[in-house]
Amino acid sequence: MAQDSEARDARTAAQIDADVTVEHVGTVYAEAFLGAAAGAGLTESLLGELDSLLTDVLDPFPEFERILASAMVSHEEKVRILDRTLGTQASPLLLNFLKVVSRHGRLDCLRVIHRRAHELYDRMRGRVRVRVSTATPLSGELAARIADNLRPLLGGEPILEQVVDPDLIGGVVVRVGDTVYDGSIASQLENVRQRIIQRTAHEIQTRRDRFRYSARD
Repeated sequence: MAQDSEARDARTAAQIDADVTVEHVGTVYAEAFLGAAAGAGLTESLLGELDSLLTDVLDPFPEFERILASAMVSHEEKVRILDRTLGTQASPLLLNFLKVVSRHGRLDCLRVIHRRAHELYDRMRGRVRVRVSTATPLSGELAARIADNLRPLLGGEPILEQVVDPDLIGGVVVRVGDTVYDGSIASQLENVRQRIIQRTAHEIQTRRDRFRYSARD
């Protein structure tokens, strides 16, 4: 039993070390990518290309991603594959960046590089990504009110990612990274919360009325 526990602990520690290494590698290459993009005056454009690489190529073609990430495929073969598949579509700067990453054997980190590039760019622009979970979809007015309340707390411009979670029953949960601003900013979000509760109640009442009239028919 003790040996099994030690083995699990060892595997967990190894996984944590691996995750930390991947994050570090992703950060290093993301910084290099943003530096090259800024030097060319094409930061927004190249970030868009990197987005497209994931959504239009890697997501629909997972086998292609596995080939790029595989240590069994040589760098030279990966360069030929990149030229053949992306050579006429990707910009020379992005294509060259991918080849550099391949030469160092780190194309397995593309998704981490992509995420870290956006996080670093947001930080440079003073933007803070915020995950807002509510029971019903936010209106533009409510989203703007939440952003206004968060702006002085975060010291940057909130970029809201809206998530609908019916289990909240009219509540609102705000997450920034690993920090959840639920009770800690409740007083500032109370007006927003009340609006959400009222709208949820209104929707429930409307559905009940529709059901009642339909039953009569």
